[in-house]
Formats: sequence, structure tokens, C-alpha cells
Amino acid sequence: MRFLPDDDHPKVAVIGFGYVGSCIAATLTSLGCEVIGVDTDPLLVAELERGYCRFHERGLAETLSAERMSGRLRVTADMTAVGEADVVLVTVGTPVHEDGSLADEQLSGACRELGDQLGRGQLVIVKSTVPPGTTRRVVCPLLERSGMTAEIDFGLAFTPERIAEGTALHELRTFPIVTGGIGPHSARAAEAFWARCLGVEVNVLASLESAEMLKLATNWWIDLNIAFANELAKVCAPHDVDVLDVIDAANTIPKGNGKVNILHPSVGVGGSCLTKDPWMISHSAKEHGIVLRTASTGREINAAMPEHTAQLAVDELLAMGKEPAECKVAVLGLAFKNNTGDLRATPTGDFVKAVRKAGANVAVFDPLADPEQVKELFGIAASIDLDRAVRDADCIAILALHNEFEHIEFAELNVRDSCVVLDGRAYYSSEKIAELRGMGYVYRGVGR
Repeated sequence: MRFLPDDDHPKVAVIGFGYVGSCIAATLTSLGCEVIGVDTDPLLVAELERGYCRFHERGLAETLSAERMSGRLRVTADMTAVGEADVVLVTVGTPVHEDGSLADEQLSGACRELGDQLGRGQLVIVKSTVPPGTTRRVVCPLLERSGMTAEIDFGLAFTPERIAEGTALHELRTFPIVTGGIGPHSARAAEAFWARCLGVEVNVLASLESAEMLKLATNWWIDLNIAFANELAKVCAPHDVDVLDVIDAANTIPKGNGKVNILHPSVGVGGSCLTKDPWMISHSAKEHGIVLRTASTGREINAAMPEHTAQLAVDELLAMGKEPAECKVAVLGLAFKNNTGDLRATPTGDFVKAVRKAGANVAVFDPLADPEQVKELFGIAASIDLDRAVRDADCIAILALHNEFEHIEFAELNVRDSCVVLDGRAYYSSEKIAELRGMGYVYRGVGR
């Protein structure tokens, strides 16, 4: 059976209208598809109906609003709506337990309900990150409770999500797609769907498990690469070596199909993927009697970076004869990534805990983060603007360089003498550092 109609713009249902699901829906509708978004959160559905989008992503809110007004997008809490679709995308959250095992309540719940509505000839594509084997062993049996059989009555494929916050809508239109099917018919249908609706290159892997493994391997590599950069930064510092100079030079060497590609050190790693996926693959390996050392080591190194970075600030204050307990530290940028307001697993939380443990008074400011979420996570109210946050500060810690922070007039700030500028993710140039020092600031960066 063919699991995709000849229509260039098949009707699509997206189950799980969080960040990933909303970005995919916005992209597909803007390219001509009709999309039904389904989510169990009635508040989220109501917000979207009012034209409000709770996710900070460039162009997302505007696109969702426009496509909802055009009629190509509707969002509902009613799962029966998926019966209208040709293709069903599953984009629900897949967190992990403390041991790295999959907390599959959202996934199992969604697939159980989907199985009750599944129609013959529909194509189901899972995009939620899962351990290898999950689509075959968990998703497929739940869908087959419908009395139908995968690859015969309906298609089943897995396509890992590969987008990054801040550039997601652009990447969905340009990045190659990878997919794997439970059989050749499902794989061909998924390939045709992505090629037809997104117009991008599609790489078909040999199995569901290959596609599931790809996502975990990618984030495992990224997390480990950052951990390497962080350890390199630590060893560069006592030699008065700028780690960014070393990285830039090392990355000019051809190696394999590209060049050496060391990523940058920072205050730490956050978000829902890099902090989770290495533990997921590590747990999956243990189930097969394999002990992975690099996955856990990378996680441990990166998880320790907020406290290490906080210690840099404390050390600089002490070196100037300032008692940390009598100092104010202003933290600019609370999200885990530049130009987003996402506070999920943000390393700035542990940074603030560490400097407060040293006795410092802390002010926080992030123009993109939700004030209520800031107060809940950090235990303090966010400053209403940058000037109030840094007033009388002994240290300004720039932990996310949002656009608003790129052109700070440091000479005009009302700070204490010999104020420390702690660079947690700004990566200021040598010229900028010299400029800051010329104004009387003390600069300190991770490995710089």
C-alpha cells in the first residue's frame, strides 16, 4: 500500500505542539500544507487561538498567527482530528529518568490515543527523541492495537529532529532530512513526504533504529566536543593562553571530510537535548551490557562548568581585595543560549547558586526570558532593565549574549571601581577586551 497521496500538499497532523511541533507546523503551513496541531494542554491551545505564542523563536509567532488566519493551521485538544490527516507527526516530549531511561508517559499516551484514531493508509512519523528500538518496540505495538499492521495498513517511520533554537525555521527549510522506516514502503513514503513538502535533501537510512541512533550520536558528539573545549580552556588559563586563539588555529587543519572542529568553551550546556541525550544513549548501551565512558564523562565535565565559571568571578574579586560577601554580581542573559529566552536546564541557574553561596548579592536580567519563570528558577525577581541590574555591580557576568547586549556602552554604566566583566558566552575579541581594560574593567573569560 502507498502511504502518501499524490497531492503535493498532504494534510498533516502534529501531535505535541511544543517548541518542535510548532516550528514544524509553521514551516509546513508556510509552504502550502494544511496542518492540524493537537496538544493536551488546553491553555496552550487557547493562547494560540488568541494569537499568542509562548515560544521565543525568530519568525515563529508571526508565522503561526498568519497561517492560523489563513485557515491552513488550526490547533485543538481533540485527538479525533488526526483522523483527517494523511500524515501524522509525533513531536511530544521525551524526558528521561535520573538513570537515563526514557520517561515514555507522553509518548505512550499519545500513541495509545493515536491508535484509536488511526486510519488505513496513514503515514505516522515519530520525531520525538527516543532510545534505539523505541519506535519498533513501543510505538508500533500501541498503533497496531487499532487492528491494523504497520507497513501493510499504515506507514511508520522515524525522522530525528535536527534544528537549533534561534535558527529553527531557516534550518527546517535548508537542512538535509534523515529518515528510516519500519519497512521499504514506509521509508519511501517518508522520503517523498519530506522532499515534497520541505523541498530538501532526504537521506534514507536502513532502519528505524539507524535514524533513532543518529540523533543521539549527534548530540553525544556535540556535548563531548564542548566538554573537550571546556577542559582545554581550563589548561590554557594557567599558561596565559587564550583558548579561542588555540581553537581558531586548530580548526584550520583538514581532517577526514572536513577540518578539525573544536567548539567553544562556556559557562555550561543547557537545553532539553544536550543535557539529556548522552544519558539516554548511555542507559541504552547498559541494557546491552555496554558501558559508555565518553557520554557520562562529557556530561560530568559540562555540568561542572557553572560552578567553575562562578569561581573565576570569586577569584578575581578576591585578587582585588574585595570580599565576595560584600559584592554585587549582575548576571546578564539567563537562557542557555544566545538570543533565546529558554531556561530549560540552563547552566546559569547553577552559576547563580554558586556565587550566592560565596555570599554575593545577585541581580539578574534577561529581556527574553519570562519573568515568572525567572523568579521560580532563580528565587529572585529579574531586574526590569540592564541599567538597574548592573547599578553598583562589582562583577558583570555575561552568560548569554543576546542582541540587546552586543552594544553595551560599558563606559556609561554605573558600576563599582575595577568591576569584573566575566565572559561566559560573549567571546569578546582581543580588541574588545583591551577596550574594556582601558575603561578600568577587569576582564575574565573561560580559558581566556
